[in-house]
Amino acid sequence: MLGFLQGAAYGLFLTCLPWCLAGLASPRLALASEHPTRWQVVVRYAFLVPFLSLLMWLTSLWGGFDPSLGGWLAGLVGIAVELPLERRWRRFRARRHKRRLEEMLRAEATRRRHESTREAGVSELDPDHPPAEADEVVQALCRAKQALLEVDRADHAAQVDRLYSRYGNVLEVMASRFTAGELAHERARSLVVEVCMGAVDNFTAMASQARGVAGLDIDFIRRRLGHEAGSLSANETDALRRRLALIEDTEKSLRRLAARNEAALTALDDTSVALSRIVTGRPRARVGADQACEELRRFIDGAGRYGRET
Repeated sequence: MLGFLQGAAYGLFLTCLPWCLAGLASPRLALASEHPTRWQVVVRYAFLVPFLSLLMWLTSLWGGFDPSLGGWLAGLVGIAVELPLERRWRRFRARRHKRRLEEMLRAEATRRRHESTREAGVSELDPDHPPAEADEVVQALCRAKQALLEVDRADHAAQVDRLYSRYGNVLEVMASRFTAGELAHERARSLVVEVCMGAVDNFTAMASQARGVAGLDIDFIRRRLGHEAGSLSANETDALRRRLALIEDTEKSLRRLAARNEAALTALDDTSVALSRIVTGRPRARVGADQACEELRRFIDGAGRYGRET
């Protein structure tokens, strides 16, 4: 073994000069990096590789001065074998880094899209921990949001939070304007519940449709149809186009259902505004606000008289 190592040291040292000259002529021939330079060639083949061969030779001195032919040949082809392996390893690392970067960018884009769809003052609904004393509407919204999150549709799950906030706001306004058990209160609450349950049905349908195309990668399909279209057969092209059509039809259906939910949100907003304008209690002021302001102005205008009299 030490004889093999000593022969490899001799062979490796002999190849330093040819590889250095080849690298000076064209750095890509002697280096596996993405952007090689002649300075890197000089450092590698004038210092690093000779130093490595010197270490191998010093280590093999315990075996005597009988370098083997196999070691000598292995040293001669060592760099020629190492360069392709290093290039593959570098390409593997670059692809893995690119995949990680793309995943991070997609996650950041999803987070920003999720934040952009969230309105100010919207309460976030946690499907795993529903609010205390949640009624049937809130429980149904929790199940709908969980179903959307399972198919990785956080953009539509944000609409569930908006509906939950609108629903709670309407209930608070109704509680402040009507007495519990009053006929108008029960009628309004039943209509609000019907609107919310209709939106829950839309959310459930959205989750079901999104689950049907969850396994289809639209970026991969578009890339195959774009850059690699020339190398595809007719059958494969038709299959990819049918998959793309399925995804696009599903997205259109999801947008239609989301538009219906937006109509439900608008209806809840109209209900809150209409109920907040209802005056159910007696006025506490004995005179109106305008009349009180006018009386206050008259008092201020005449306040000087009290000072002169005293």
